[in-house]
Formats: sequence, structure tokens, C-alpha cells
Amino acid sequence: MPFYPFYFDWTIIILIPAMIFAIYAQAKVQSNFSKYSKVHNSRGLTAAQVARQILDENGLTNVAVEHISGNLTDHFDPKTNVVRLSDSVMNSTSVAAIGVAAHECGHAIQHATGYFPIKVRTALVPITNIGSSISIFVILFGLLFGNSTLALFGVALFSLAAVFQAVTLPVEFNASSRALATLESRYILDDDEIPGARKVLSAAALTYVAALVSSLATVLRLLLIVMGSRRRND
Repeated sequence: MPFYPFYFDWTIIILIPAMIFAIYAQAKVQSNFSKYSKVHNSRGLTAAQVARQILDENGLTNVAVEHISGNLTDHFDPKTNVVRLSDSVMNSTSVAAIGVAAHECGHAIQHATGYFPIKVRTALVPITNIGSSISIFVILFGLLFGNSTLALFGVALFSLAAVFQAVTLPVEFNASSRALATLESRYILDDDEIPGARKVLSAAALTYVAALVSSLATVLRLLLIVMGSRRRND
């Protein structure tokens, strides 16, 4: 029996727990960031000032700190050597904003020191992009024409996204660990301010766990669809 791509099947339920987890993780980030955005550091430092201090103290005077529009769109761009801080972070003196800024500086330090997991993640980016863009088409062609081998190859291509998410976890956890250690050891935040930054970064890390769970759930669903199609064709 040929596979029809718009046919509803029970495997969709596999994605439901992952979707719920992703919604919870995102809500946790927003809740914690909102809460600790109202808690300002006793030194009156802005997130941009903290980022500049951390970068300079690690010998990264060549890394710029720039503003980027949006909410929590903060990131480090290794191509241009720029830490970009969002509207809600750049000029904020909150412990939430400072935690986020320090985290992005952690990524800059990872690149500068040759942190191995981030090298692996960078190398995976083009491969993952190609795999993600063509995998669904490969799977559909394989199912439509009863070629389970081709369909399984498509699933393998899609699973590169899960590999990428798995490699991303240690990168993000390490950046947060570096950030918190720096904020504490450099006395940028007081002892009673550190827990707030930690909760914000822990919640952010949860979103990466959710992304991995979602990718794995999708891979499992695709495998079940392909194997089910193979049994029907036998």
C-alpha cells in the first residue's frame, strides 16, 4: 500500500510530551527572566559594562559588544567576533540581564580557548543545515515509491539535528558555568544576587534539553512511520 503524506496516524502522539516540555521550558525562561529583571545589582553595572569587563579580563579586547533588537535575542557571533545583547539586556542593571550577558561572553571565551565541544558544534552546522533541509523530501520520496532504504536514509539525515542538539548541551551548560563562576569570583554580583542569575541560566538551559527531546521524539516518530510502511509493503 503506498504512503499518503496527509494520512493521519497515531504516531503524532509521540510528539505531544515533547511539545508540552518545550512549552514549559519556554514559559520557565520567560517567568524567571521577568522575575529577576526586577532585581538590580548593588553595583549599578549594566549588562553591557559587565560583558566588556569579562571580555577584557580574558584578553578578548578584540571582541565587540553591540546592541541587537528583540527580546532575548542575545548571542555571540564567532564570524564577526561580536557579543550582541538584546533590548531587554543591553542597558539593564538586573541580575537576569547580567547573567545572560555573562553567558554570551562564555561562548566568546569558548571560541577563543578552542573549547572542543564548540568546535564540534561549529563543524556540524553546515551538515545539519543540509540534512534538515532535504531530509523530509527524501523520506517522502522513499515512502511514496515504497523504498524504505531511501526513507531510512532520510531519517538518518534528519537525526543530524538531534546530534547537533546533543552537542549543544555541553556547550550551553559550560557557558553558563563559566558565567556564574566569573560573576562570583570577580564579585560582579553579590552572594544574594548569584542565585537569581543561576535560575535564569538554568531555565535557559532547559530549553536546549527540550529541543533535544523534541528532535529525538521526531526521529522516533519518523522511524515508526517508515517501518510501518515497510511492513505494509511486504
